[in-house]
Amino acid sequence: MLHFENDYSRAAHPAVLEALAAISDTPYPGYGSDEVCDHAKERIRKACGKPDADIWFLVGGTQTNQVVIDAITPPYAGVVTVESGHPNVHEAGAIEYSGHKVLTIPQHDGLMDADELDEFCATFYADGNYEHMVFPGCVYVSQSSEYGTVYTKEHLRRIADVAHKYDMPLFVDGARLGYALTSSACDMTLRDLAEIADVFYIGGTKVGAMFGEAVVFTNRKAPKHFLTVIKQHGALLAKGFLLGVQFDALFTDDLYFRIARNANEAADRIREALRDKGYTLTLDAPTNQIFVTLDEPTHARLEEHVLLGFMEKADDTHTVMRICTSWATTREETDQLIDLL
Repeated sequence: MLHFENDYSRAAHPAVLEALAAISDTPYPGYGSDEVCDHAKERIRKACGKPDADIWFLVGGTQTNQVVIDAITPPYAGVVTVESGHPNVHEAGAIEYSGHKVLTIPQHDGLMDADELDEFCATFYADGNYEHMVFPGCVYVSQSSEYGTVYTKEHLRRIADVAHKYDMPLFVDGARLGYALTSSACDMTLRDLAEIADVFYIGGTKVGAMFGEAVVFTNRKAPKHFLTVIKQHGALLAKGFLLGVQFDALFTDDLYFRIARNANEAADRIREALRDKGYTLTLDAPTNQIFVTLDEPTHARLEEHVLLGFMEKADDTHTVMRICTSWATTREETDQLIDLL
C-alpha cells in the first residue's frame, strides 16, 4: 500500500534519529533545563530574527493549542477561530475542556477574513449586555490552514491589526508551518511571521521530528510562570532534552525547510497529474494537502492500492478525499500514485 493519508506516518528524518542516538548515553537535567534545549532555542531565535524570543518545547499539536490558548486567554473569554479551525473541529473539545469557549466565524477555503473578525468583535461590544457574555479573548489561525491554504503576509497582518484593536493576542498554529512557508503561494518568511504574530509554534511532529512543537513567544511575551502552566496541563516532558535535540537537528543547515519543500514539490506534481487526468480538485491549495472529489468507483479502485484521508461526503455518489504528502514522500511513491490515477 502507498501511504498518502497524513504527513506524520514516518518516525523521523534520519538526521533527527542520528541526533537522538548520539545523546542516548549522556545524562541531562530534566524538564528542558539543559544545554541541548538552550542550543536549539538559540538556533530558532536566529532563524526567527528574534534574539529575545521566549521558546518552549511541547510534545504535540492539540496539547500545544490547549496550553497556549489557556495561558493567553482571560478566564472569562474564548478564542476566535474559523468554523474549520482545528480547535473547533478536530481537538475533541480540548479548548472547552480547559475552560474557554471556541467562538467561530466563517471560513473561506480555511482562511479567516479580517473584516469579518472586526465585525464579529464590533458586534460583541455593541451589545449593552456584553459583560454577561463570553468575551473574544484571543485569535487563532493556522498556517497552513486545515485545507492546505496559506495566509499572505498582508492578510495575516490585517488579522493581527484587528486582534490588537480589540486587545487580543494573535496565535498562529504552525503544525504544518514548514509546508506553508516553502509553498509557491507564500510571500512570508519565518522572520515575517515572528514580526506579525504574538505567539506561534513551529511544528515538528508533521515536519520531520519524531514528535514535538516549538512554541515561540516574540519579544519575551510569554505569560508569567508559563512553565507552571505547561505542568498544570500535564504537558511538561521530563526528558525535555529529547525535544531540544530534535529541533537542534531540524534547524541545522536549513533542514526543516529543505525537507518541507520536498512535500510541496511532490504535491505539485500530483496536482498537475490530477488536472491532466480530468479529476475535480475540491479547492486549489498550494501546500502538501490535496483535496479531490472522487466518484465512488474511482474511490474504491484507488483505496485498493493507496491510503488516503477521508474528509466528507460531497453527495450520494462522490467523496472528498485528502492526498497528503510529507517530508518523507519519495519520487518513486509519487510516480506510483500518479500511475494509479
